[in-house]
Amino acid sequence: MTLITLAALLLGLQVAISDLTARRVSNRALLAVLCVVVLVQATAHGTAPSISECLLGGLIGLAVLLPFYAFGWMGAGDVKLFSTIGFLLGINALLPIWVCASLAAGGHALLVIAWPSAVRYMPAVLHKANLAYQGTPWLQDWHLNLRAARRGRVGIPYAAYLGLAMIGYVLQGGGHV
Repeated sequence: MTLITLAALLLGLQVAISDLTARRVSNRALLAVLCVVVLVQATAHGTAPSISECLLGGLIGLAVLLPFYAFGWMGAGDVKLFSTIGFLLGINALLPIWVCASLAAGGHALLVIAWPSAVRYMPAVLHKANLAYQGTPWLQDWHLNLRAARRGRVGIPYAAYLGLAMIGYVLQGGGHV
């Protein structure tokens, strides 16, 4: 396992957990990964993408998602993460990761939209079980803790899907990793 592979796996895991729980992407984690890439490029250790592929991947990752941020459709963390993924794995990794993450986020959005209607048509047995679980103290505590961690931030956890897609890409042996 190369240092680039390890960095990609750890970043994907950290981002997925952070975005699912708090809807945040850690700038420190992104900076640490960028430092790892610069270190690997400076020492020419491992089979990392070339520096030109890394720079081009970072710039294209930034350019592709920046308009979505400008329109308010996406958070800045999502854009920074995608740019970091391009810098980490090179330009060839961006399209498959973007497609997988976008399909997962689209499915999530459809589920969020369809859920209120689905609950109305839920069988009585499932509806009773749902109501029973909603009144349990541990579920109420978990829900309050989650709300406190998110501090009012809502939305689809796109960065989490980007992180999970990156993990899948790396584990499949994608590109130069």
